[in-house]
Amino acid sequence: MAAAIPLGFALAGWLPSKEASIDRAAVVAWCNVAMAALVAVAIAFGVGRTQPPLLGVRLDAVTAAMLLLVSCVGAFIVRFSKNYLQGDVGRLRYVRWLMTVIATVTTLVIANNLLVMALAWTATGLALHHLLTYYNERIPALVAAHKKFLVSRLADLCMLVGLGLVYGSIGSLDLDIIATHVGTLAILPPSLHAAALLFAAAACLKSAQLPFHGWLIQVMEAPTPVSALLHAGVVNIGGFVLIRLAPVMVHAPAAQSLLVVVGATTAAIAALVTMTRVSIKVSLAWSTAAQMGFMLVQCGLGLWHLAMLHLIAHSLYKAHAFLSSGSTVHAWRVQSLTRGGVLLTTRRLLLSVTAIFVLLSGGVFAISEAGILNIEQHPAVPMVFLLLAFSLAPMVGTSFGSGAKMFFAVAVRSVGAVVLYFVWHVGATQFFNLPKESEPSVPRWAFVAAVFAALFAVQIAVQLRPNAAFVRRLHPWLFGGGYLDERFTRITFHLWPPRRSNQAVFGKASSQEASS
Repeated sequence: MAAAIPLGFALAGWLPSKEASIDRAAVVAWCNVAMAALVAVAIAFGVGRTQPPLLGVRLDAVTAAMLLLVSCVGAFIVRFSKNYLQGDVGRLRYVRWLMTVIATVTTLVIANNLLVMALAWTATGLALHHLLTYYNERIPALVAAHKKFLVSRLADLCMLVGLGLVYGSIGSLDLDIIATHVGTLAILPPSLHAAALLFAAAACLKSAQLPFHGWLIQVMEAPTPVSALLHAGVVNIGGFVLIRLAPVMVHAPAAQSLLVVVGATTAAIAALVTMTRVSIKVSLAWSTAAQMGFMLVQCGLGLWHLAMLHLIAHSLYKAHAFLSSGSTVHAWRVQSLTRGGVLLTTRRLLLSVTAIFVLLSGGVFAISEAGILNIEQHPAVPMVFLLLAFSLAPMVGTSFGSGAKMFFAVAVRSVGAVVLYFVWHVGATQFFNLPKESEPSVPRWAFVAAVFAALFAVQIAVQLRPNAAFVRRLHPWLFGGGYLDERFTRITFHLWPPRRSNQAVFGKASSQEASS
């Protein structure tokens, strides 16, 4: 049944049809959701977990969660596309490549072989390229798709070399055999260390980490459901591949350090850039880059269960955010007309930090005393607690100016979210068969703490002193994303320019962009 899901998506897109193609795709998508739910229930009750992989299909809790997630998000996007592209002359072509992308992603999710995963990952990018260039008369769409093509091919090369190193060292690319072999080693050989570094680099490249992020920000020229598919599904594959490779990554400190440095830096800079943007979709794109960076940080710190939860939550959130982006604009306009914003002051910040620490400490103490959370078994809890507390403090601080009722509501929601977060953490630890948290690496944790402390300080400074001289100097640099993408574009377009037939068009676009 699990193997039939990607096959169903592929057939729904490529069987001969005309006007009824999107209706058939919607029916198949919802049938696949039902099958994915049945597979998840079966796996939850232990069916197939102890059996060797059949047809190369891996049956575990990660497969169950991801298969259901991808099927549901795909079904919602297909349903949204039915209305979004009504009357569009290229709808048949759109449906074919949309269903191909979902089919390749579900193939990657259920695969028990690294080569199959790598091929499915590559096929996903190639199929997505046709969706990103759906409006092929739009120059920005072609530029962004070309940059993504270059970055993806570099990531594919990293994966290919890594696969060769793994096969040369172990003699197999099956995930079960790799995990068993690595478990018998006291220390990884240099070849597997190099392979882990290459896998980490591939994940960073395809997760739009700095300075390879520009294509993610500029693919807004594609239809809105394509943006939802990209941000809610395709860009998360890097984190999923790392989770699959967790048995190898936990023994590769260099690869984990790479993930922490790249992920934390991207998360901090992208979060600051988001503060300067007013476009809903562009802000969501920068938010995706930041969220992917934070997910890579979790993988680099060995918090595989939290990374899995983050992947699921981010996919659902971004799918909803993009598909409802039109109503988001309307809601923002209504709010801006009916209620003014509340500024964050130093006094409110100090009060909010004090209040949030007291409230969250009480919440964590309560679930610890109830036996739900054993802090000794989860050494990362204190640091995660601090990150959550500081991230919620500004929101609680602004609620002070709206009265006691608003402050109480925000505080209760914040505490409830954090408590629920830790409860999910404990549940994920028991449900997902992933490597358990090891003793925290002090240098990596110290780097993450320093980066996010700096992020918190800059955000607060911008809110408290928006007219300060350093803020005025910092704002243009942040609005331009540090001008990293411009440098990347110049270098890559010089080494690998777009197709010859489009060079004049691309050259004109580049000159216009430079002059503006």
